[in-house]
Amino acid sequence: MKLIWSPFAHQRINEIADYIATDNLEAADKWVNSIYDNVRRLMDFPESGRVVPEVGKDEIREIFFGDYRIIYGIEKKQIKIFTVRHGKQILPTEDLGIE
Repeated sequence: MKLIWSPFAHQRINEIADYIATDNLEAADKWVNSIYDNVRRLMDFPESGRVVPEVGKDEIREIFFGDYRIIYGIEKKQIKIFTVRHGKQILPTEDLGIE
């Protein structure tokens, strides 16, 4: 399986890391490295995440990393990471680039 990060997902990670870094730069670096490491497991277990309740499509799933939802899609031989959101935030479906 190929793993593809959307530019938006990278942007969200950078925004979250910047916020964490205002209090603790080392924690921000550790968080970023850990989230990327955590997502790599999807290459071996793409269906390990649950179906996103707001969408209800089998190919749109999410895994959790601490308080954050990592939302991704499965298509053929690739996994695309759409976004990273705090679990308490509303998920706008336009963040997923789907209809």
